[in-house]
Amino acid sequence: MRSLFLTIGLLFASAVSAQEEVVAGLSQNRVSITANFDGSEILIFGAVKRETPIPTETPLDVIITVSGPSTPVMVRRKSNRAGIWVNTDAVEVDSAPSFYAVATTGPLKTILSSTEDLRHKVSINRAIRSVGAPASITDSARFTEALIRIRRENGLYQHLEGKVALADDTLFRTSIALPANLTEGTYLTRFMLLRDREVINSYETQIQVQKVGLERWLYNLAYETPLVYGLLSLFIAILAGWGASAVFGYKRS
Repeated sequence: MRSLFLTIGLLFASAVSAQEEVVAGLSQNRVSITANFDGSEILIFGAVKRETPIPTETPLDVIITVSGPSTPVMVRRKSNRAGIWVNTDAVEVDSAPSFYAVATTGPLKTILSSTEDLRHKVSINRAIRSVGAPASITDSARFTEALIRIRRENGLYQHLEGKVALADDTLFRTSIALPANLTEGTYLTRFMLLRDREVINSYETQIQVQKVGLERWLYNLAYETPLVYGLLSLFIAILAGWGASAVFGYKRS
């Protein structure tokens, strides 16, 4: 009997959550990095699909996240030793997104519970995974904070509270600026609907960021044939040096 009630409860919860679903889109799902790429802006929009009237018991909120490829990051701390700043401590963050933006309809702590944040890894801190540090490091959390601070200053981590416009609990939109220093790869975009600080429905799509033209050719050359890339770089440097000396020599004469 207990298992029967549990099954009925799960089916009811599933039916309730299915009453509101995300239908979303992007202004573009591909970003091309060229030699003169100086950033881009993605317009994100969508609607809430319903088969029943809009619930009025609790307000609806929307969270949108865009996450770039995750890689390990070595974070180093500098200390002043005899007037010289040198690296003294280092902690490897196990996994950190190269880019991360979270846009919301309201303050994140107000519309999302800590349990749901832990489950869905919504906030910037939860999107970063750092589980181990040397025994000599007693303040490993400060290294993660430093990583977040640096990437925020470079526009790579963005906390956009209240930047999602929601009209009539149905239509929503926001825009996220992608900086010029993007990492190539697949960017995961997530849409989450929330009521009573819990995620009731979610949807995911992708943005492809890749180098094209000369940038792509140089990238492939550097990683696939590094010897040729090195010789070509040396040749260009010699040619540029010779050209500069020739121009200065001509002006002197």
